Amino acid sequence: MNIKWEGVMPAVTTKFTNDDKLDLETFELNIEAQLDAGVHGIVLGGTLGEASTLLGHEKNALVEHTVNVVNGRVPIVMNIAEQSTRGAIEAAQKAEELGARGLMMLPPMRYKATDDETVQYYKEVANNSSLPIMVYNNPVDYKIEVTLDMFEELLKCDNIQAVKESTRDTTNVTRIKNRFGDRLKVLTGVDTVALESMLLGAEGWVAGLVCAFPKETVAIYELQKAGKIKEAIEINRWFLPLLELDINPQLVQNIKMVEVATGVGTENVRKPRLPLSGAERARVQKIIDEGLKSRPTLPDYKSLTAVV
Repeated sequence: MNIKWEGVMPAVTTKFTNDDKLDLETFELNIEAQLDAGVHGIVLGGTLGEASTLLGHEKNALVEHTVNVVNGRVPIVMNIAEQSTRGAIEAAQKAEELGARGLMMLPPMRYKATDDETVQYYKEVANNSSLPIMVYNNPVDYKIEVTLDMFEELLKCDNIQAVKESTRDTTNVTRIKNRFGDRLKVLTGVDTVALESMLLGAEGWVAGLVCAFPKETVAIYELQKAGKIKEAIEINRWFLPLLELDINPQLVQNIKMVEVATGVGTENVRKPRLPLSGAERARVQKIIDEGLKSRPTLPDYKSLTAVV
């Protein structure tokens, strides 16, 4: 099984009802907005998807529902964020059984594994699943870095194919490409450096603010791919204050506020998270209001031809 690890892949938020159940109706509304904008895949159950608060049956329901809604239009990638190797293998196999076409994998959760332990963790999951895997490398938030030397060992597994590069160091894109070429696809995982990362050679963007602004996000990707860098930079400059909401401990609450403003979500989060309040809410609302007021008119980005 293969995935073209490229393009914009939204790390979608998980929608909840007022009584803390999955809100699949609003979730479907958002997924359709993503597909209409031209995204290239859907990532479920990531950090933004409140993975750590989801119960097993809820993760399964999300995969099943998304598979039905998407109906093969783009690949569905399920995030694996588990405490044990056994749990990660079981989660990977269940995602495959339910119709996911790829996995995004964090290192072991709640335990700062050594390099050897982390490599073994990834390899055992890879050897027990036929799904292609994107390693989620985010040492800023999760305290474990998957180094280039570790990737040298991991790439012995054919189905480990991509990295969600979230170190926030854009020079890592060049380091990865210098060492591994096309063997390891790079998808930038930090909204604020996404355009820069793609200009340096990243093939795609696992995006956050795309949840509320899918067309603007895909437009940036398509414009830079078509060599229309000036136009991509102009949209990115407008977008940056909003994109900075993604690099914040309250990114879930932030982005759900933006989804409400653009009509594709609700603010419901799962406790212990709470909706923003007070001065911080006012600060975020001001950013949203200013962004909506100056929202750019987009070119016909879907008809662009990529520069080879």
